[in-house]
Amino acid sequence: MTYENFTVEIDSDGVALITWDMPGRTMNVLSEGSMGDMGAIIEQIAADDAIKGAVLTSGKSAFCAGADLSMMGGSAGGASGDESPEEKTKALYENNLKFNLLLRKLETCGKPVAAAINGVALGGGLEVTLACHYRVVANNPKIQLGLPEAKVGLLPGGGGTQRLPRLIGAAAALPLIQQGTALNPEKALATGIVHKLVEPGAEVAEAKRWVKEEGDAEQPWDKKGYRIPGGDPHSKGGAQVFTIGNAMLRKQGHGNYPALQYIMSCVYEGLQVPIEAGLRIESRYFTKLLMDPRSKAMIRSLFLSMQDLTKGARRPVGPDPSKVSKLGILGAGMMGAGVAYVSARAGMDVVLLDRDQEAADKGKAYSEGLLDKAISRGKSTDAKKAALLSKITATTNYDDLEGCDLIIEAVFESRDIKADVTKKSEPKLVEGGVFGSNTSTLPITGLAEASAKPENFIGIHFFSPVDKMPLVEIIMGEKTSQETLAKTMDYVAQIRKTPIVVNDSRGFYTSRCFGTYVSEGIHMLSEGVDPAIIENVGKTTGMPMPPLALNDEVALDLAYKVRQQTKADLGDKYIETEGEKIIEKMVVDLGRLGKKSGKGFYDWPAEKGGKKKLWAGLRELAGTSKGADDVDVDQLRNRFLYIQALETARCFEENVVTDVREADVGAITGWGFAPWSGGPLSLIDMVGVKNFVEECDKLAQLYGDRFKPNALLRDMAEKGETFYTRFAPGKADAA
Repeated sequence: MTYENFTVEIDSDGVALITWDMPGRTMNVLSEGSMGDMGAIIEQIAADDAIKGAVLTSGKSAFCAGADLSMMGGSAGGASGDESPEEKTKALYENNLKFNLLLRKLETCGKPVAAAINGVALGGGLEVTLACHYRVVANNPKIQLGLPEAKVGLLPGGGGTQRLPRLIGAAAALPLIQQGTALNPEKALATGIVHKLVEPGAEVAEAKRWVKEEGDAEQPWDKKGYRIPGGDPHSKGGAQVFTIGNAMLRKQGHGNYPALQYIMSCVYEGLQVPIEAGLRIESRYFTKLLMDPRSKAMIRSLFLSMQDLTKGARRPVGPDPSKVSKLGILGAGMMGAGVAYVSARAGMDVVLLDRDQEAADKGKAYSEGLLDKAISRGKSTDAKKAALLSKITATTNYDDLEGCDLIIEAVFESRDIKADVTKKSEPKLVEGGVFGSNTSTLPITGLAEASAKPENFIGIHFFSPVDKMPLVEIIMGEKTSQETLAKTMDYVAQIRKTPIVVNDSRGFYTSRCFGTYVSEGIHMLSEGVDPAIIENVGKTTGMPMPPLALNDEVALDLAYKVRQQTKADLGDKYIETEGEKIIEKMVVDLGRLGKKSGKGFYDWPAEKGGKKKLWAGLRELAGTSKGADDVDVDQLRNRFLYIQALETARCFEENVVTDVREADVGAITGWGFAPWSGGPLSLIDMVGVKNFVEECDKLAQLYGDRFKPNALLRDMAEKGETFYTRFAPGKADAA
């Protein structure tokens, strides 16, 4: 028999080698076509007496990247077309159960089946191998094995919540599933997920050996007398796993992520029944999750939109592809040092320049520290470290910038300083070279006035720490050319980060919207709300840190200086708030500058591992008068989320951000906007634009004009529109 996505070869010993190799794809995925082929192959294995066992492997460098989430993106979140919600729910359940029962047929086909894992096996790819009776993997540290579904708001829907806990126990399996952790082959072996490691290229031979010499066609959980490792949910040890697990889940997720709770329920309920019933339980929760709008938003933003943008969906079509061979960086502080590391890692020659050699050397040492850490974890070698460091030249000499394709300034947020380094370094660029500013707030058009070629001047805003943060915000000045944009996006692709493109304004997109979150915390402080309540409510929104602690992390004096610069630029148009008076007292009168000085809204520990504490004098300074009985916690939570979403809608109306994908992806990956929502525009759509506008009007009456909805939102509310219908990617701007 022939199949579209697989080949089947039966050797003289009766071992069927099943090679998964989907045509026209760089990776195998679980699609309708591949699952259809898989079902037919399972029937063939079970029915053909000449087949004594089977080995499943991949014809590509990876085994399987998981399910094709683009299919789920359109079906998740509710009914569409002529189907009723009930009909759609039933169809989703039956479709998912079909895959679960397919894998159950594989493990009960009566013949031993081994998985020869030659590359990455994630999500549904790993679930397929878990339905095999034996797993051998190539000992390649780049191979990852895991169930990452929770990271995009889903749960494993191919038996992962049932087979993995039965294989290694709930205590070991739950953290892997809920955190979406991927393991390398050595850790997968130590955890018990795979049976054996072999040298790359020897996986199939070992799998065939097992089938012929040891082949066992029965899974552990199908054997008589099977016991769950660590105990079932009603045993002493097993019960403790779920008691502590639920407490930790509430503490970390604050009820924002239904996938995490459903995973817990799948494992808890599934381990109390035979696996067939457990698979049905998993399919029910998976379906329930797909019908949750939070899951649809997370799949769309964290997978589909992220994928589109990373692949260059917003790159101008005309200009030819470009590559940066030599990069100049002005300023060897934390940001410049991080940019140097990721660029050298991508193969570029980097010139890292600062005012004195000690500062430049310190910037290069940052890369050395990261590499030493990687070596200690077995993720790099001394030779790779030496090769990367050789690509970074730490200097004070502007002549070393000669021949750079791109220069990025990452100096202090001062117009004068930025203008000075621009004039000194720009002549060193190659013809057509790009000059980028890493400013987080100062308008690019104004900074470009110091440039002799403003068409080649652009904003390239990184996020700290650069080596970990996936986003780069590219800012177009009034005169920035499309060719410059294309070259900048090509550079971002070189360093393997996701770009968003925004138009010039004060604070651009990310800094402007992020600022509303930390400012709202200070507004609440100025209203007399207890600092501990502010911080605890901030945590429940899903933001990465509470607002006052985040103010300290960013640095209070930086916020003060930015406001002073803004006040100077806007003159009489600037409106001062009560919250700013608190910042001024903290910085000017008390010298409490934030974490870097060891004191801000918090007292920060000098010793490593110590815990920060809210400053005891903060309540008196802020005039705290409102405790738990005096505030509406839900309203505080909405204030934190809605002020950010509202500012995003204003940015959209003002043409600062022009693509809904960039607005949502940029918010989540740039400043950590509540991932469960899918981003601020997805949040507005989820709440309903009409409801959102009404709630903002109420907040405006209580707390001021900053909550007043803009004209675009009012127009959309009146017409019953959403951002993802009115501004669907590729659709002409209807504003």
